[in-house]
Amino acid sequence: MSELIDSDVFLAYSTYSTIVLLKMLLMGPLTGYFRVTRKVFVNPEDARAHGAKDDEAKKYLRTDPDVERVRRCHQNDLENIVPFVGIGLLYALTGPDLSTALLHFRIFAGSRIFHSIAYLLPLPQPSRGLSWMVGLGVTFSMAYRVLKTGMHF
Repeated sequence: MSELIDSDVFLAYSTYSTIVLLKMLLMGPLTGYFRVTRKVFVNPEDARAHGAKDDEAKKYLRTDPDVERVRRCHQNDLENIVPFVGIGLLYALTGPDLSTALLHFRIFAGSRIFHSIAYLLPLPQPSRGLSWMVGLGVTFSMAYRVLKTGMHF
């Protein structure tokens, strides 16, 4: 176990997993920021906590395109970063070459950061779609290595 933790591949995995997990974690406060600045809430108590009177609270219970855009971006992170973290750990355990592992980890992190930028600005398609496909391709590439290394039927 100590060999794994001391390996350069595992340290790279830990670094890039932390980067994308922090990026994903920041989407929650960003959603909150958009909710507060646009006065868009899902619960009456949230509206009241931000200054709405009891009779006004219902008008703040609505959806907003900007809030929904941030929420969808966050949902996409959950759908892509969580599998990367799991498969990436298994990939690191297969003992890949450091340069190949770094390429996988860096491309994934870059694609997820660009995906969020493309989603939130928004940039014209296919920028967001391509960045999503690149990240997904990296995850599938690592999964292939894990399966190829571990196939013992």
